[in-house]
Amino acid sequence: MGRPSFLVLVHLTFLWTDVIGSGRRQHRVQHGSCSYTFILPEVENCQPQKNYQVTNSLQRDSPPARDPDPATGHPEKAKPQPPRMVERLEPSTENHTQWLEKLESYIQENVRSGMEELKRSTVHSHTATMLEIGTNLLSQSAEQTRKLTNVETQVLNQTSRVEIQLLEYSLVTSRLEKHILQQNQEISRLNEKNSFLEQRFSALETRHIKELQGVQREKRKLQELLERQVHLVTLIQGSSRNSTLLQQQQNALTATVEQLLAVVTHCNDINSQPKEESVIFRDCAEIFHSGVTKNGVYGIRPLNSTRTVLVFCDMQTKGGGWTVIQHRRDGAVDFHRNWKDYKMGFGDPLGEYWAGNDVIHLLTRSQDNALHVLLKDAEGNEAASHYDHFYIDAEDQNYSLHARGFTGTAGRTSSLTHSGTMFSTKDHDNDGCSCRCAQMASGGWWFEACGPSNLNGIYYAGMSNVVRYNGIKWYYWKGPGLIATMTTMMVRPTAF
Repeated sequence: MGRPSFLVLVHLTFLWTDVIGSGRRQHRVQHGSCSYTFILPEVENCQPQKNYQVTNSLQRDSPPARDPDPATGHPEKAKPQPPRMVERLEPSTENHTQWLEKLESYIQENVRSGMEELKRSTVHSHTATMLEIGTNLLSQSAEQTRKLTNVETQVLNQTSRVEIQLLEYSLVTSRLEKHILQQNQEISRLNEKNSFLEQRFSALETRHIKELQGVQREKRKLQELLERQVHLVTLIQGSSRNSTLLQQQQNALTATVEQLLAVVTHCNDINSQPKEESVIFRDCAEIFHSGVTKNGVYGIRPLNSTRTVLVFCDMQTKGGGWTVIQHRRDGAVDFHRNWKDYKMGFGDPLGEYWAGNDVIHLLTRSQDNALHVLLKDAEGNEAASHYDHFYIDAEDQNYSLHARGFTGTAGRTSSLTHSGTMFSTKDHDNDGCSCRCAQMASGGWWFEACGPSNLNGIYYAGMSNVVRYNGIKWYYWKGPGLIATMTTMMVRPTAF
C-alpha cells in the first residue's frame, strides 16, 4: 500500500513540474488530511461563445477569440500556434485524467478501508474496554463475596462461642441448683438432728431434775429418821440401862446417813461447779507447740480479736503448724459471694471454706507469716507455691495483698498479683479493669485487670478441653486450661 502511494506522488510531482513549465494556473483543494491540485485552463484571453455550455466532459483548450480588425471589421486571424505544443498536451491531459480517476478511486478505496479499519479498531477498543470493565466488576464481586464470606464466618464463630458460653452458664446454673438443693437437704437433715438432740437433752434434763428431787426427798426422810434416832438415843442414855445393841444400830444408821449426805452433796456440786476456762491459742502454730500433732479443726483467737473462730490446722505438711485460710476440694460451697461474706468467712473447716479477711489480716499482721499454696489438677498432678513473707491490710485499705520471696513448683514465676493489689468481690469492685473481674471471673480475689490467678473461681469437675475463664486459675502452672480439683492456702509464722 505504501509503494503505489509513492508512485502516485512521483507522478504528480512530474505533472506539476510539467504544468509549471507550461505556465498554466493551478487550483488546490483540501479534503480532510488530503490535498488535491488541479490545472485550470487559461481563460483570461478566451471569450465564451454564445452556445457555450458547461459540461463534465473534458474539453480541449482553445485559443481565445481575437478582437475585430478596425479596418475591415473582421476578426483578426489567430496566429498559428505551434502544433507540437497541442499535441504534447493532449496525451498529457488524457493521461492526467486517467491518473485523477485512478487517484479518486484509490482515495475512495483508502477512505473506505480506513473507515472500516477505524470502525473495527473502535469496536475492538469498545470491546476491550467492556471486557476490562467486566473483569474489574468480576474482581470486585469476588472481593465483596470473599469479604461477606469472612464476615459470615466471623458471625458464625461468634454465634458458636456465645452458644458455648450459654451452654456453660446453663451447666453452671444446673450445678449450682444441684448444690443448693444438696445444701438445703443437708440443712434440713442437720435441723432434724438438732431437733432430735434438743429433745434428748430436754428429756435428760427432766430426768436429772426428777432424780435430784428424789434424792432431796430421800435426804429429808433420812434427816427426819436421824432426828428420831438421836431422840431415841437421848432417851436411852437418860435411862439407867445401857444397851449395846442399840449403840451398834445407831452407829450403822449414822454411817448410812453420812453416805447419803455425801451422795447428795456430790450431786449438788456437779450442778453448781463452774466450768474451767480452756487455754486460748492465737494460731495453729501455738497449738502445735502445745503438743497437738494431729490434723483437725481447732478454735483459735488471733491477737487483738474478741471472738474465737474455728479453723483447720495442718500439722503434717512441711513440719506442721499451718493455719488453713482457704480450701477447695469438691465444689460443695459457693464462692461467688459478696464483700460481707468474704469479710466474716464462710463454709465448713472440715470441707470447703474461707477463713475470713478479718481473721487473715489479724493472723498475718500480728507477726511475720509465710504463705504456702497447694494445688492438684484433674490428672492427679500436685504442685506448690511458697512465699516467705505474706500479709494483707485491714478493711479500710480493701485488704490489699503483700507477698514476696516466691519459690515452688507451680510455675516458673508467681501467679499472685503484685503487692498492693486490693481485694474485690461482685459487689465491691477494686480491680484495675473496667470489666469488673469479680463478675466475669467469679468469686472474690485480689484481681489486677483480672490477673493470672483466682483460687476462688467456679469449681469445674472432670476433664474438659473447653477453656473456662471463670474457673479456678493459677496461670503460670497450667495456663488457662487448668482444671483444679484441690486448692489450699495456709499461713504460719516465719519464726516457727
